[in-house]
Amino acid sequence: MVIVGAAIVRSGLLLAQQRSFPEDAAGKWELPGGRVEPGESEVDALARECHEELAVRIEVADRVGADVDLPRAKVLRIYAATLADPRAEPRPVEHAAVRWVPADGIDALDWLPADRVLLPALHALLLAA
Repeated sequence: MVIVGAAIVRSGLLLAQQRSFPEDAAGKWELPGGRVEPGESEVDALARECHEELAVRIEVADRVGADVDLPRAKVLRIYAATLADPRAEPRPVEHAAVRWVPADGIDALDWLPADRVLLPALHALLLAA
């Protein structure tokens, strides 16, 4: 099973969202995204998940970093993305909070373990932005 995530960048900042559940993940930060459903492309799944979680439309670009193995035979794949409407303001529909984070601030967040693995690739993405 593939889980996709979006590294949404705007003006050199990365969008992170804070989990509100389950209890063991509450308060931790992650990139927006979710499960690819049967018959759905990874890009379509990511666009759907960001619309559901953030109430915004995104434009998906290239992959970021390597696949991250997850428990129960899952894999996490991250894609660079931008907001389809640069003036749109993502909101935490299913999460406790969202935050735009500069490159020098992403290490300070309490990331979920799978997302923490990707911090070097996220730094590189922000430096290239």
